[in-house]
Amino acid sequence: MGAPLLEGHTAVVTGARRGIGRAVLERFCQEGACVRVLNRIEDPDFIAYCLALEEKYSVSVDQVYADFLDESALKAALKTLCAMKPAADILVNNAGIAGSTSMLAMTRMEDIRRSFEVNFFASLTVTQALARQMMRLKKGSIVFISSSAAFDGGAGIDYCAEKAAIIGASRRLAVELSRFGIRVNALAPGLTNTDMGAVTSKEDEAVAVSRALLGRRAEPSEIADGVVYLASDLSRFVTGQVLRVDGGLLK
Repeated sequence: MGAPLLEGHTAVVTGARRGIGRAVLERFCQEGACVRVLNRIEDPDFIAYCLALEEKYSVSVDQVYADFLDESALKAALKTLCAMKPAADILVNNAGIAGSTSMLAMTRMEDIRRSFEVNFFASLTVTQALARQMMRLKKGSIVFISSSAAFDGGAGIDYCAEKAAIIGASRRLAVELSRFGIRVNALAPGLTNTDMGAVTSKEDEAVAVSRALLGRRAEPSEIADGVVYLASDLSRFVTGQVLRVDGGLLK
């Protein structure tokens, strides 16, 4: 077997306490990366999990916390992250919250703004800070977690709009950062077995599964495999793209 795909790399993963982010964290550790986690809250069980990962894979897993709705707290956490050595050369923007499931006519604008703050603006704040480090390194890979809902409208108005905005932002950032050797891509999962995915109604889940050629939800580990690809040198000539990991949503 060859060397681990991410050996010698340092990654920042947001929202890694559960779901897709947790799966990405473990896959990165398996592939030899040292990982810095930016989570909203401190969780003793997650701390123990990270210690187990460090021991199992002989990597470091550092943890920083911030409320993604509090811009000053988020910037303070990012200052801490950016002071760590070595500088991170991989960023995975995964942190997010479930959007509204109501029709636009029934959805409060303050709820949409709150959702956008976490799912879109916070990820840009994180990217702005980490991209500056990568610009000095003259290398890096940034991965945004979008959603199949950005293409098919399969969620609330806020979630669909945010995930579409992420794709637009990632493509523009790919243009801006390419001259610094930094690649920027988005990954769009379909319905996935996570706590967030569990809020989907039985009826909506049946529709989503019926539309996927593979006829099931994704597992978080399957999404994480796609993130490893985009973060690693396997995709060294890939930037400004959206990788759809949705089980074949062609219908």
